[in-house]
Amino acid sequence: MVGKIKYAFDIWGDSVNIAARMEQNSEPGKINISEDTYNLVKDAYTCTPRGHIDVKNKGSMEMYFVEDRKA
Repeated sequence: MVGKIKYAFDIWGDSVNIAARMEQNSEPGKINISEDTYNLVKDAYTCTPRGHIDVKNKGSMEMYFVEDRKA
């Protein structure tokens, strides 16, 4: 029922910081992913490596742009 129960979720910690840094280092209309995510999706999606990018408070992170789904 609307108005009876309100769910609230808070996400804290390193995951939020990494997500914010990934967004800050992306480009409009692009999907920017980390090396860990790339390793999970590389068989299903074509990705363009961006190299190591300096990330505030994290150091250097390997990043990729997702281009399209593989056939």
